[in-house]
Amino acid sequence: MSTPMNMVEKILARKSGQKSVAPGDVVLADVDLMLMHDLSANFVMKVFENEMEGASIKDPSRLVFAFDHNFAPATREAAEALAAVRRFAKKHNVKNVFDSGCGSLHHVIMEAGLVAPGMIVIGCDSHSPVHGALGAFGTGVGNNSMAALGFTQSKGWFKVPETIKIHFHGSPMKTVQPRDISQFLVGKLGEDGAIYKALEYAGPYIESLDVHDRALFPLQAIDVGGKCGFVNPDDKTLRHVQQLLEVRPDAPAFELLTNDPGCRYVDVIDIDVSKIEPQVACPPTVGNVKPIDAAVGTPINVAEAGGSTGGRLSDIRAVARYVANKRIHPDVRLQIVPASREIYLAALKEGLFETLHLAGANIFPPSAGSNQAFNMGALAEDEVMVSTQARNFPGRNGHPKARHFLASALTVAASALTGKITDPRTLEVQ
Repeated sequence: MSTPMNMVEKILARKSGQKSVAPGDVVLADVDLMLMHDLSANFVMKVFENEMEGASIKDPSRLVFAFDHNFAPATREAAEALAAVRRFAKKHNVKNVFDSGCGSLHHVIMEAGLVAPGMIVIGCDSHSPVHGALGAFGTGVGNNSMAALGFTQSKGWFKVPETIKIHFHGSPMKTVQPRDISQFLVGKLGEDGAIYKALEYAGPYIESLDVHDRALFPLQAIDVGGKCGFVNPDDKTLRHVQQLLEVRPDAPAFELLTNDPGCRYVDVIDIDVSKIEPQVACPPTVGNVKPIDAAVGTPINVAEAGGSTGGRLSDIRAVARYVANKRIHPDVRLQIVPASREIYLAALKEGLFETLHLAGANIFPPSAGSNQAFNMGALAEDEVMVSTQARNFPGRNGHPKARHFLASALTVAASALTGKITDPRTLEVQ
């Protein structure tokens, strides 16, 4: 009798031509999709052209470039970098190029119907595990691996990871969002709590979420050192993927691979979400997560809802609901960054941008937002930001002495109104 396998193990087995795999096995597997934003595309392109003379790309249809950091280049050097990637794409017949203004890499890829269950998706972006929310194996790789093995062979080396199961149950407090709970988990496990592990997010709470909210959990798998993250696919996954694939006339056939009963776990962690308060990741790292009381009252200069972890339509709705018929604090710059053009259009049609504009917010093009401050959101030495972004390392958004707190969209909205980090439970909502 064969040993039970989980979703990740099944994908790695099939893509490496084996009947079964076990944690610790090393496999050479077929890769279905290779993702790069403008920065990583430029790095990988240089490796390919300068260190692999005469090499060719095996299957350009598997490559995807999305320009989400330098979405409006402010310097000649930045403009030249984007132009170089465009030339590379044309030279090598890479058709999946999402140019400036299309949105944040992973949102764009998923909304374009390019990710299907059972796929192996690799990216030079550390948040590539997010695709585990769609029944795929997603993980990050280095620039050299992408160029040498991905580009030329459409393959990748992987060690099959052990799996930690996180079982979420209970009902959250009224103003506690999925971001609070996913961030709480990062603090609980620690930044080295799951090195090279697969994290399965399970339980009644995860099952109750839509796929967009589920995606926050595998997206943050890297924050605890995880190799990948996933939600065992169910009917919600299937319906969501089928809807996404409707935009593709050449949509691939796929099989929804799910966990076998009795599959292996190196650890099972139980979390009662009803006990979790709004959370904030305090400087200087993503793992410095505390209940919001630890930061309440900290004056802020910038509040932002955007980026891969906070530019969803539900986030924009949440901020608009809190600031409707109000004005943000005069000392605060509130930045709203939709994660994709589709989200931008939906927010426009719903009148959310008008509500936000009248409250004093600035609306930016679909992109990665202030992430790494390439186009917007750079902080001066004494400034403080609270945002839904994914990273808060010193210097990532401007001056290394600036401080950056990570929180949910509701906390961002409440803080924008008061001019200081504020518990969203303390404010009345329209």
